[in-house]
Amino acid sequence: MFKSISGRSLAFATVLLVLAITLAPPLQRFFAQRAQINAYRVQLASAQATLTAAQHELEQWNDPAYVEQQARTRLHYVFPGERQYVVLGAGSSASTTAQPAAPVSNQIPAGLPWYSEVIASITSTNVNQ
Repeated sequence: MFKSISGRSLAFATVLLVLAITLAPPLQRFFAQRAQINAYRVQLASAQATLTAAQHELEQWNDPAYVEQQARTRLHYVFPGERQYVVLGAGSSASTTAQPAAPVSNQIPAGLPWYSEVIASITSTNVNQ
């Protein structure tokens, strides 16, 4: 069976195997480093976008008209001689209604210790007595 394989082809296969074993770890590190570089580039782009937004906001706060507008709306400031009227309840129909953060189970068994009731209310399963 092995007589059909020549010595040259066996030597060539051995060289290829040694070459593959030798080059595999550096290639793996190369591709891992390329992926890390790409992740850093994405992180840098995000930081640049944040910096640009902060610079734009700083430019807005350097404008006296913007500062005046923010003082009037956020802090309800008025100039001397002006009157400010605050209307309560107007436009509050679009406000969010209070809802529980998570549904609470209605099937809590009675007569259990408080910690079992807490666990039962969280897991929504029946706790055996």
